[in-house]
Amino acid sequence: MGQARHVLLVEDNAADIGLVREALQEHKVRCELTVILNGARAIAFIDEADAGEQVCPDLVIIDLNLPKKPGKEVLKRIRTSTSFPDVPVIVLTSSDNQRDREEVASFSPYQYIRKPSKLNEFLKLGAVFKQILYPA
Repeated sequence: MGQARHVLLVEDNAADIGLVREALQEHKVRCELTVILNGARAIAFIDEADAGEQVCPDLVIIDLNLPKKPGKEVLKRIRTSTSFPDVPVIVLTSSDNQRDREEVASFSPYQYIRKPSKLNEFLKLGAVFKQILYPA
């Protein structure tokens, strides 16, 4: 496997943050994981990356239900960013609402994944992350 990658996780649920970490470890994904707990801070991070003050991640994993600013606004800001426009984004959310899926689709996420309720299914997401970060 190549060099370590940078993953940005925008998630406010501590349990889900832990599960994403476990999924990455389970699949031996070498990465630096930056966790941001709310939408307003995520937008500030993107602004900082555009100003050259932050490293642009190789993958963004984002929840839709965030405090301060919703995930949809963060995703919209990602797609208008000069640093992030081609970064793969996985929307990882508990929402299975068709309207959410349609609204998010206009911002071209790489994938829209409903958070699995079973531990083994959540851990399998590590393979999805690995495939994006280290394509064969």
